[in-house]
Amino acid sequence: MDTIKWYKTNTFHYSQFDIEDLVKTKINKNLKISLCFPTLNEAKTIGNILKIVQKNLVDIGLVDEVIVIDSDSTDLTQSIVDFYGFKFIKHKNILKNYGTHKGKGEALWKSIYETSGDIIAWCDADIENFNARFIFGILGPLIKFEKINFVKAYYRRPLKVHHSYIKEEGGRVTEILVRPMLNLFYPQLSMLFPPLAGEYAGRRSILEKLPFFTGYGVEIGLLIDIFENFGLESIAQVDVLRRIHRNQPISALSKMSFGILQALLQKLQQYNKLILVSELNKIFRKTDYINKEYIITPVKIIEKQRPPMIEINEYLFKKQNEIIKQAENL
Repeated sequence: MDTIKWYKTNTFHYSQFDIEDLVKTKINKNLKISLCFPTLNEAKTIGNILKIVQKNLVDIGLVDEVIVIDSDSTDLTQSIVDFYGFKFIKHKNILKNYGTHKGKGEALWKSIYETSGDIIAWCDADIENFNARFIFGILGPLIKFEKINFVKAYYRRPLKVHHSYIKEEGGRVTEILVRPMLNLFYPQLSMLFPPLAGEYAGRRSILEKLPFFTGYGVEIGLLIDIFENFGLESIAQVDVLRRIHRNQPISALSKMSFGILQALLQKLQQYNKLILVSELNKIFRKTDYINKEYIITPVKIIEKQRPPMIEINEYLFKKQNEIIKQAENL
């Protein structure tokens, strides 16, 4: 599919979708929608997010299931989720027989097992200006158009410095690392504004067939796998205006980039875009400037891949039981 044509047909604005109309269409198509928030110490923002989700998405019938998948938060995240009555589960307690890995991708992979919706939406939990449009915007194309399988939100991302914002300077990893790499190897994907956006949704029938990186490489891995296996026409993006979140320091972004680059290079080799002649180094030498001296700290960062959920026996068993229950209720 031509990228210009794709941009014109598969780029949307959230205002194109009316929530009441989406609910009617969802009911007519007999769709169930799950919403998942991966969390790690999000006590400052998760309460307001869940309050809005309950009032503007759950109560009106657009979202059927909300689950918080946690990576061992040490703050009050769990207490806040419990207060709002949503399901909270640590990802280390899901599919215990398969062990656990640190990382956002691990939580997302296990959320496929834990949720039951035909459509699964994921949203980061550190958004300070959260609005229902972040969710119904990305659900709109999936509910309305059968050809679309995967949708990412995009937005303006100001960079918060002290108590003020610098316009369009957010998304530093995207603009410095990922976008140049996509332009080199996947120019078809270069017109996606937010390749690493944490707000996206997809059809279970697609997501369950894909591997998941366990760390920050999960977004770029999914995007490339969906493009390679289902085509550009199956991907869409939706403008949800503006996103303000907790900006991370350069030192944290550098470690994040190291993991993302691992994942990206693995995918490039998998799809014959390049050949790696040696194994990738997994030790990241983190630098800090402390007491007028540079300190180097080695950190092991490994982007592992979880297999497609459809290959997990426990998932197949659970899915079969749900089909039997649905048949019994007819």
